[in-house]
Amino acid sequence: MVRAAIEAVRTHGPGASVAEIAAAAGITKPVLYRHFADRADLQQAVGREAAAMLMARMAPELDPGRPPAQMVRGVIDAFLAGIEDEPQLWRFVVHHPVERTTGAEIVDDAREEIARLLARIIGERLRAAGLDSGGAEAWAFGLVGMVQSAGDWWLERRTMPREAVTDYLTTLIWSGISGVLATADAPGALLEADRG
Repeated sequence: MVRAAIEAVRTHGPGASVAEIAAAAGITKPVLYRHFADRADLQQAVGREAAAMLMARMAPELDPGRPPAQMVRGVIDAFLAGIEDEPQLWRFVVHHPVERTTGAEIVDDAREEIARLLARIIGERLRAAGLDSGGAEAWAFGLVGMVQSAGDWWLERRTMPREAVTDYLTTLIWSGISGVLATADAPGALLEADRG
């Protein structure tokens, strides 16, 4: 039924009705409601599946063994490709919740999972370079939020190709990361820059 709901959202958009979802599943609304308490319950189930689909795209790119710049680019492009391929589903889960918390919880869970993995990778790289890793979690959550916001903007505007958005975001993010890592070559430089 969740798969049928996803198909209905793809066909009818983020405002797909319960009747349209039931029809896509080949059942009636009363039968659908035997499996889901209400529309919010159905939306949560769809959201969990959508988040899993997006995570499956990004997971291979989060390999800590990859060169950092390639990993950054790969994660950004995988996210943008995911929302580009499933724009209606993305809008259904993120921007069209029945109750404000329904879609937000699912998105927050996925965002937190990605951010925590990034924080671990960033922290490990900073420690390996002999740098303070205290900011790793804040940076990771900031990066995830920035890419999601930029992705929302791009999905609505489409003023440039996905590759260009990926390049711009990668340049911005990697410039920041490489700038921090460069301070390993100049002990105290980051602290002095902060004081100035």
